[in-house]
Amino acid sequence: MTQHILPAPRVATSRIDRRFPVRAIRFVLNRFLLLPIGAAIALVWANTEAEGYFRFAQALAFPVNEIGMAFFLALMTQEVFEAVMPGGALHSWRYWSLPIAGALGGLAGAAATFFLIVNLRHETVLSQAWPVAAAIDVAAGYFVLRLIYPHRNRAMPFLLVLAMVTDALVVALVVVASPDFSPHAGGAAFLLAALAIAAALRHGKVQSFWPYLIGAGTLSWLGLYWMGIHPALALVPLVPMLPHDPRPREVFDDRLDDQPVHYGEHEWNGIAQVALFLFGLVNAGVILKAYDTGTWTVIVAALVGRPLGIMAFIGLAVVAGLHLPRRMRWGELIVIALASSSGFTFALFMAAAVLPIGAVAGQITLGALSTVAGAAVTIVAAWLLGAGRFAMPKGAR
Repeated sequence: MTQHILPAPRVATSRIDRRFPVRAIRFVLNRFLLLPIGAAIALVWANTEAEGYFRFAQALAFPVNEIGMAFFLALMTQEVFEAVMPGGALHSWRYWSLPIAGALGGLAGAAATFFLIVNLRHETVLSQAWPVAAAIDVAAGYFVLRLIYPHRNRAMPFLLVLAMVTDALVVALVVVASPDFSPHAGGAAFLLAALAIAAALRHGKVQSFWPYLIGAGTLSWLGLYWMGIHPALALVPLVPMLPHDPRPREVFDDRLDDQPVHYGEHEWNGIAQVALFLFGLVNAGVILKAYDTGTWTVIVAALVGRPLGIMAFIGLAVVAGLHLPRRMRWGELIVIALASSSGFTFALFMAAAVLPIGAVAGQITLGALSTVAGAAVTIVAAWLLGAGRFAMPKGAR
């Protein structure tokens, strides 16, 4: 009997040991952690062997930033689009007006704070970097809230709508204000041809993503590049015509089954993850001594200006007659506003898009990386406010 019982723990331990690497890899991939891993490597490399790092980064900057990031931006758009489809997690949510008001307030608060500090410090050369302070990392905010609210909660869709609207507005404003933007007829023709090809593939019920990405995606990339629009956005207008399946649960849930659409998403996700790692490796390597006015201006605008703007505009919207979502307290809104303070991924993307290589880019990039501190601030605020998992049990004092 003793011989029969004793081996069991070793078998269980062996099974756990075999599963651990798979679970660890899935944890990293599902939370887009390859980007901060790449960023950490870049920081160490740039501060220990700067010449070699910057030679490497400049060689890969174009293919990674202009082509590779197209897969990640399209993946994020696909996730959100499926969530707002009929039957999706965000489709039946009736309180879109309030988070949209919050998005406008957050954008105004971050930009106003940024410009105020820049002008008070007489550093107007930094003005072009305002989109970095205004950008929101959708995935970072989402996973911070998932940590605070382990079960389904109305805070998640509120943040997602707020972040999506903010980033869409930032991109639109940057495109319109860009001196390179020129709506050439040739570029528009390429874009229309891409949309027509994608529509034809959708009409033909093509389930594989690759004909969409290679055929229509290439034409869209060329069209945007010709018109002076960042070509990494090339796949975004094609997303509504890609094969879809509504996401009735959480937006970033991993769906492992034999459906062709889901299998294609996993292939696509793998490319996006590699692109994210390389993006962090290529763009996050800054000399820590580059810290200057632009660094803390981005931090203050994102961690202070944006949350204050969100709360102010939501307060004005409520005074004007809008209502808070059912059972949502003001304390939860504070947590949501703080969760939006991390710009990280999208802030790095905007820094690479709007700033030339140089001293300004260095200090602004360092500020973009530092906004990750917003996650810690959010968790502390949730603990102080008793939100989510930190809520006091009923009857306890």
